[in-house]
Amino acid sequence: MTRYEYEAEKWNGEKVRGHIDAKTTVEARVRVRNMGYKVLEVNEIRSVQTIRAAHLQSLTLKEKIDFTQTFLTLNKAGLPIIESLIFIEKDAASRQVRLLAQEIKRQIISGYTLSDTISKYPNIFGQVYIGLAKAGEDSGEIDKTFERLVQLLNKQGLIKGKVIGALTYPIFVVLLAIAVVLIMLMFVFPAFKDMFEQQGKTLPFITQCCINMGEFLKDKWMIIPIGIGVIVGSFMYLLRWEPSRRRIDELVLNIPLISDLVKSAAFSNFLTVLQIAYDAGIPIIECLYLSRTTFSNYVMQDAIKVSIKKMQAGAHLSESLKAANLFPKMILFMVATGEQSGRLGELMIQSVQHIDQQLDVIIDMMGKLIEPILLIFIGFLVCFLALSLYLPLFQSYTV
Repeated sequence: MTRYEYEAEKWNGEKVRGHIDAKTTVEARVRVRNMGYKVLEVNEIRSVQTIRAAHLQSLTLKEKIDFTQTFLTLNKAGLPIIESLIFIEKDAASRQVRLLAQEIKRQIISGYTLSDTISKYPNIFGQVYIGLAKAGEDSGEIDKTFERLVQLLNKQGLIKGKVIGALTYPIFVVLLAIAVVLIMLMFVFPAFKDMFEQQGKTLPFITQCCINMGEFLKDKWMIIPIGIGVIVGSFMYLLRWEPSRRRIDELVLNIPLISDLVKSAAFSNFLTVLQIAYDAGIPIIECLYLSRTTFSNYVMQDAIKVSIKKMQAGAHLSESLKAANLFPKMILFMVATGEQSGRLGELMIQSVQHIDQQLDVIIDMMGKLIEPILLIFIGFLVCFLALSLYLPLFQSYTV
């Protein structure tokens, strides 16, 4: 990684300077633009020691929560930042958290601020974390900022847990069914082959297909792990390749119930970040920039770009969100009411609560809907395998 010094311009014309680490100048410019700034100049700093980021890896959400919560607790107890980081470096349960605390401590001792140090690791912390940490340090409310970050991370963990919980059971059942089918094809049907041949009758089509497929898989069993690897690899590639990812995102938003789940989870994260950033004193347009980074769906990201352009033209937040043609009317109404009454932060909290209630309803509905679908799927497999296995036996009793 190479260190670059940049000069950029905020949406209001204010110029800012800072440092960023990237592999190339082009990547450095892209990262500065992703921070919501207009790039004026980017220059490589050759005399400064490059950051030892290669030894650091991304933290899991739990590790990030543990790091933030521990740092907040120690800081509220009156410990200086360096001593807090030393404590985390020595006593954190995760090795990655200990390495991260060590690196942040080293940077701060070298003269960098906490927010400047955190901003060097966008792949670890994310733009939202970096933006809120910067705002908290500038305002002198680092404790409140880290309280907000803990709240935000816990909220993201809660939503992630709900979505994973809703999908774990059906995925487990499908994988178990696939394993059972493979075992039946590779071991059970070949065992009956000799008995079927002694009958001297032509086997039913589905039975013959199962026997042939089982023998093929048993002889060429390497095809199974290779096939799984190819399927998983292709799927991961399609998710990373932007054109295919956009098509997948469009498709997801058109599937009933799945679309509601994705939108509700995304809206909850978006509004939570928007409310926390707004309460932290960040200008509302920069709040939108930060909140936009919570969307992983390209279609929703593009919709928020429309809102940002509308706000840059002088529109209110409610009008800007309405221009995106994305948010439910209830959310738009509550945001507009908050703007008119001067209680925008409070109304956004109520909006998040409303979305969370909808998310719980959707997840509960999905659980009730998935169970009969899985029963039908399992029943079909059982009937298919049973017929394939017993049709020759029934055939032997017919004259």
